[in-house]
Amino acid sequence: MANAAEDSSVYYVPDSGWYPIALAVGLIIMMMGLGSYLNAMSAGESNSLTQSAIGFGIVAVVLYCWFGKVIAENQQGLVNSTVKQSYVWGMGWFIFSEVMFFAAFFGALYYVRVLAVPWLGGEGAKSMTGDYLWPDFEAVWPVINNPSAAVFPGPEESMVAPNISNWLSYLPFWNTVILLSSSVTVHWAHSAIKAQNRRKIITWLGITVLLGIIFLGLQVEEYVIAYNQMGLTLGSGIYGSTFFLLTGFHGFHVTLGTVILFVQFIRSIKGHFSANDCFGFEAASWYWHFVDVVWVGLFIVVYVL
Repeated sequence: MANAAEDSSVYYVPDSGWYPIALAVGLIIMMMGLGSYLNAMSAGESNSLTQSAIGFGIVAVVLYCWFGKVIAENQQGLVNSTVKQSYVWGMGWFIFSEVMFFAAFFGALYYVRVLAVPWLGGEGAKSMTGDYLWPDFEAVWPVINNPSAAVFPGPEESMVAPNISNWLSYLPFWNTVILLSSSVTVHWAHSAIKAQNRRKIITWLGITVLLGIIFLGLQVEEYVIAYNQMGLTLGSGIYGSTFFLLTGFHGFHVTLGTVILFVQFIRSIKGHFSANDCFGFEAASWYWHFVDVVWVGLFIVVYVL
């Protein structure tokens, strides 16, 4: 197999392994446990996340072993240009699927704000539905006074951005600054790899990971304020649902990106990456830039407009 790395026409195929089956088992256990927990919670019954935790642990161990194997193969010189090209295409299609994932959520928000809410307020071709069901409903976004307030009590306040003069005390603004800064630091880390400056690689990657953690901490604080002080929850109507759907899934992606960058940080400490062999880092940086771009769109559409 060593000759495969020298011949670009040969695609290196590793030996059969247990990783795919174990990963599938872990995901099944984790999702079944999460489904049982949510069903019990909706029924007012007590349940634990033990099963989900076990499944998550299996997934974490499998991914650690699997990606460690791939990294070891690369360090052994078993990965040639053909395999690296497949890595590029794989990461490209993965990011494209994530673009479509968020496009669906942005599309849902557009439908609600531009079409559904005005219809309920008496505007447009389908306005008769709103006139019949909720004649006193005002088509204003964010929807604070829900038409069916008895079922979905509206929040007391929204997370809409204040006047720009007050942005220094506005958490989403600081999160925007943090993520945009992290795009700069990860770019500087990439430049350091090209220049083979190990100290700068570690420094800028470490700062990027730290900025990701700070972003997540501020988002948790934002959610605590929304729940405890503003009455903005998942159950507070369409505004609460779309707000937490978009920002929550983005927060999950930031968490994933931070973990990926932390792995690259550990690899850089171990001396991995050269100017011509750093796709693991490049893939992580592509993903991180994608997450940053999505946040800019979220900040504009969800918070500012």
